[in-house]
Amino acid sequence: MGFFRCFLGGFVLAMVFSVSNGDPLVPALCIFGDSVVDVGNNNNLSTIIKANFPPYGRDFVTHKPTGRFCNGKLATDFTAEYLGFTSYPPAYLSREARGKRILTGVNFASAASGYYERTARLFRALTLRHQLKYYKLWQRKVVNLVGRTKATNIFSGGIHLISAGSSDFIQNYYINPLLNKVYSPDQFADILMTSYSTFVQNLYDLGARRIGVTTLPPTGCLPAAITLFGRGTNKCVEKMYKDAISFNNKLNKTSQNLKSKLPGIKLVVFDIFQPLFDMITKPAESGFFESRKACCGTGTIETSFLCNARSIGTCSNATNYVFWDGFHPSESANEKLAQSLLEQGFDLIS
Repeated sequence: MGFFRCFLGGFVLAMVFSVSNGDPLVPALCIFGDSVVDVGNNNNLSTIIKANFPPYGRDFVTHKPTGRFCNGKLATDFTAEYLGFTSYPPAYLSREARGKRILTGVNFASAASGYYERTARLFRALTLRHQLKYYKLWQRKVVNLVGRTKATNIFSGGIHLISAGSSDFIQNYYINPLLNKVYSPDQFADILMTSYSTFVQNLYDLGARRIGVTTLPPTGCLPAAITLFGRGTNKCVEKMYKDAISFNNKLNKTSQNLKSKLPGIKLVVFDIFQPLFDMITKPAESGFFESRKACCGTGTIETSFLCNARSIGTCSNATNYVFWDGFHPSESANEKLAQSLLEQGFDLIS
């Protein structure tokens, strides 16, 4: 299996780097979801969930905060590079999302969003429904720029990535008795699956045919999750760990059902659980020194406004850390995750 993964990864990488004339492998990359993939939409919202201040972005190409919840690039930034794009999909609400720049895709993600609409509303983030509304507006702009025929090819040939679910559990379900006293984790996951199915169906109805969705990460192993829910231990929170696995199983089954009823769709479930879990449990094997604590501040809980220029203890070299803040991977970990996504996403670019 290891040999096959290396072979497949090398084959896909060869495809990427053999792209002629600088043309990307797909015409566009559109991104939806939460803080794992938000590149700055929340900068323009009235929400406390932001990352547009130091030390966020210190290792990014501009060495400035952009709104990414990371010290540098996100996994989707690396993905854009691997696909042959010369720039990253801009945040839809940013000034960069103007003119011909939007033809190669846009990022609609909003930190603290999720499949459960009230999760986003709690933090004044963009719901997936709102992100879809902006996607429709983007489509109209693309049609106006290049005409209906070419635009249709961009929509059907472009890759649409979805990253959601973590905020629904960590920032809502586990701390909200109005949910966790009414629904079991399994029942709540079923509610999220209904939302996921509807979202994919809506994208399909709008012409999208290449869709990728990420699984939940090992939520119980995130530094802040261990601090908040680990009851004083330094081990992964078993209940959250099992809930994530159960959710991911439902996600795979639901995606199979969608593929069977939507002709022509290419729908890939990207497993980020296992590669991130491997980095957390065997950090040295992936070139890391620390996986229990994050780089920012004490490394046990800080994220968003708690991770700031005054945070005491922030590390000087984030490449040694799996996590940048209490919830989000470092640029180095994101690069490894993106490599894994590329290996798994062959069907989306073939």
